[in-house]
Amino acid sequence: MIKNIFTSFTAICIFLTACNNATNNIDEVTMQSKEKLLRDSIAQFPDSLLLKENLVQYFRGNGNFTQAFSETEKFIQKDTANARLWDMKATLFFETGDTVNTIKAFEKAINIDAQPEYLMSLGSLYAQTKNPMALAMADELLKIPKASKQALFIKGLYYSYTGDNQKAISFFDNCLALDYRNVMAYREKAICLYNMANYKEAIESLDKAVALQSTYDEGYYWLGRCYEKLNQPKEAAISYQTALQIDPGYAEAKEGLARVNGK
Repeated sequence: MIKNIFTSFTAICIFLTACNNATNNIDEVTMQSKEKLLRDSIAQFPDSLLLKENLVQYFRGNGNFTQAFSETEKFIQKDTANARLWDMKATLFFETGDTVNTIKAFEKAINIDAQPEYLMSLGSLYAQTKNPMALAMADELLKIPKASKQALFIKGLYYSYTGDNQKAISFFDNCLALDYRNVMAYREKAICLYNMANYKEAIESLDKAVALQSTYDEGYYWLGRCYEKLNQPKEAAISYQTALQIDPGYAEAKEGLARVNGK
C-alpha cells in the first residue's frame, strides 16, 4: 500500500511539473481540469510543498496574481514557519512591483531559514534600495562556499545605486574574474561606465554579455543607449530592434527606437 501511494504521488508531481513547463501541451487539459487536479492532489497529499507550489505557479503562470497571493497566504496561515512559502510570497510581491513587501517577506524567510538564495535575493533588493544592509548580506554570503561571486555582485550593485560607480566597477570586475559568464555583471558594469560617460568601454562590456547570451534583451537595450550617446542612431536602432525581437513588450526599447528614428 505504501509503495502504491508513493508511486501515485511521484507520478502526480512529474505530471504537474510537466504541465507548468510544457505550455505547448495546454490544449490537452482544460484549465479547469488542471486546477481541479491540483486541488485534488493537495487534498490527497496535504503535506506536499511541491504540489502547493504547483498550484501557486498555475495561477502565477496565467497572470492571476490575486489568486496566487490568496493560495500562498492560505498555505502560510497553516504553516507560518515554512521559509519556502515566504520565499514564494516574496516572489509574487516582486513580480507585482511591491518592493517594500518583497523585502519584508524575504526578511521573514531568512529569519526562519537563512538559505543562501534568500540572502542573495534580499541582498540585491537592499542594494537597489540603497540600504547598507546589502553589505552585511554580502558579508554573510562570503562565509558560504561558492557564494563569493554573488556577494561581490551585491556589493557592486550597492555602490552602483549609491553613486560610487568606480568602486562598483571594481566589485563587478572581481565578480567576473570568478565567473566570466556572468552577463548581469557585464550589464551592471556597463551601466556604471555609461553613468561615467565612458560609452565605448560600456559597449565593450555589453558586447561580451550578448556574445555569451544572444537573447539578452537588456544587453541590446543598453547598447542602444550607448550608441545614442555616441550619436550613432543607425547602430542604436539596430540594438533597440534586436531587444524588441527578443521581447516585443520591452517598453523602454520601444521608446528608444522611436527616439532614434525621429532624429
